[in-house]
Amino acid sequence: MEPNVRFWITERQSFIQRVLQWTELLDPTNLVVSIEKIEKSRQLLLTNEDTSIHDLEDKRIGEAWKRSLSTVHPDNSKLIPVPFRPAALMPFTAPMVFLSLLSVKSLKSMILPQLSFSAYSTVFNTINGNASYNRGPYESLLLGAGVIASTTFFGLFPRLLLMRYPVKNVLLRETFPIVVFAHISGLNVAASRSFEPMRGIEVMDREGNVIGYSRKAGTKAIRDTATSRIVLFGTSALIPEIFSFYFKRTQLFTRYPHSLWTLKLSCTILVMGLMVPVSFSMFPQIQRIESSKLETEIQSATEETELFYNRGV
Repeated sequence: MEPNVRFWITERQSFIQRVLQWTELLDPTNLVVSIEKIEKSRQLLLTNEDTSIHDLEDKRIGEAWKRSLSTVHPDNSKLIPVPFRPAALMPFTAPMVFLSLLSVKSLKSMILPQLSFSAYSTVFNTINGNASYNRGPYESLLLGAGVIASTTFFGLFPRLLLMRYPVKNVLLRETFPIVVFAHISGLNVAASRSFEPMRGIEVMDREGNVIGYSRKAGTKAIRDTATSRIVLFGTSALIPEIFSFYFKRTQLFTRYPHSLWTLKLSCTILVMGLMVPVSFSMFPQIQRIESSKLETEIQSATEETELFYNRGV
């Protein structure tokens, strides 16, 4: 069995435990670990199938688990490209979130940040989604281009609307783009991984044996991941805006108005740094699902009452 799948199936973790787990997996050093070290870690795990990441008596085993879980895709056992590993999400997207929600009057100033966010999110969601179904390179390319174009447009829409029809209500003017931005991040997950509920994803038993392909499991995987993205980017955009709202009413802002940008960017990075492990931990990486909730052909193919599938990140 793929070591990462084995780990997530056997380790029954609470929400707090998952948060602590992801805090370790999101260590930036996981972005620069060499391929040679990753391969040695994987070989160590493959030859020690009864090991656990909580085996504190052997630090080598603990480090091997961290490297494997943070750099290798559980479905195809391939290395995740460095810019799209889970640990890279916050460093890449925090500046994009900050720039996408700045109050600017120029359309050109809005397009690049929103386009960059949509493009990065699409590739990240595709690479870190479920990879157990068949998909061709051309159809993936066409789908990705369509997702980037559509989510960029919908992300710009509230700004264009406010430019055309100015709103006097401060609360509505400031929160409307944030609400749309948060839901666009969830829409990006659903659109970039739309093949999963169409073609079905692998469901397996406790031993990792594939029972079949389930469209219902694919739908649930997308729904849960999209929810976690809405929470992540909605919170990361809203809290800095609240701090900025009150900061504008202080004497410090009157004396140093340009400090607002510094405060807002710092707050965005801080909130995202806290929210990424929380959002990734909302649902288990390998989720359990009752076989009675799946397709009839899958129910008839096994006597197991509980099956597993990779939700993706």
